[in-house]
Amino acid sequence: MSALRDKTVLITGGAAGIGKIMGELCLQEGAKQLIIWDVDKPALLKVGEELTGKGYQVHAYHVDVSKLDEVTKAAAEVRENQGEIDILFNNAGVIIGKQFHEHTHRDIDFIMRINTDALMHIALEFLPGMISRGSGHIVNVASAAGMTPNPKMAVYVASKWAVIGWSESLRLELEARSKNLRVTTVTPFYINTGMFDGVHSPIVPILNPHKAARKIISGVKQNKIFVRMPGIVYLLPFVKGILPQRWADTVIGKWFGIYKSMERFKGKGGE
Repeated sequence: MSALRDKTVLITGGAAGIGKIMGELCLQEGAKQLIIWDVDKPALLKVGEELTGKGYQVHAYHVDVSKLDEVTKAAAEVRENQGEIDILFNNAGVIIGKQFHEHTHRDIDFIMRINTDALMHIALEFLPGMISRGSGHIVNVASAAGMTPNPKMAVYVASKWAVIGWSESLRLELEARSKNLRVTTVTPFYINTGMFDGVHSPIVPILNPHKAARKIISGVKQNKIFVRMPGIVYLLPFVKGILPQRWADTVIGKWFGIYKSMERFKGKGGE
C-alpha cells in the first residue's frame, strides 16, 4: 500500500475543487507536508493559510502549469526547499465546452497544454528523484471522457484520452523498474465542483466532490491502477470494446444520455 503518513505530497490545482479536498485528506492521513500549485493566487493563499492554521505543514506555489518555464522553475524551488516528492497528484485541468468548429487555435493549445502536456512535464520534473529512490506514486486525474466521445467536449476528450494512454504507458515502464514505483489513473464522471455547471445526466449520477476525493485517496492507498467512478464507468471499456460503434452510440448516447449532457453547459472551466 502507498501509505500517506510522513510523505511529501504535491497537488496541482490544489486550491479548489477535489484538489483542495484531496490535499486536506492527505494531511489528515499523516502526510509530512503538502505542496499546492495553483494559478488562482487569492484562493491559493487562502487555502495555505487555512491549512497552516490547523497546524499542518503546507507550501503554496503560484504556478500556471500551461507555461513550461513556470513549471520547471517551481519544481526546482520545491526540490530545493521541500525536497523530493513522494506522491504527485496531477489534478489541474480546464474545459471549454463548445462545438469543435467554434474553438480557436488558442483554445486548443490552452486545453492541451494544461490537460495533457503539463502532466507530462510535471511528472518529468519529479520522476528522476522517484526512480533514484526506487519509490514514488504518480496520480493522473484524467476523465471518463477520455474513454468515450462526447459532443461539445472534443478537445477535452482528446486531452484526457491522451492522458490515459500516456499514464498507462508510464505505469508499465515504472513497474518494470520497481514494484514501489506506481501510477494510478483516475477516470471520473462529471464532478460537481462548478467546472461542469449546467451538465445534465439523467441516468449516471454527477459525483459529489468530497466522495470523489475520498475514493481517489483510498485508491491511491490501495495502489489501484485505475480509480473509476461511479461504478458504471468500469463498463465503458467493455461497451466500447464489444459493441459495434453504432450500437455503442445508442447505449452511451441515447440510453444513458451522455451525448446530450453538455447541451446546457455553463461551467467555469477549471478543476
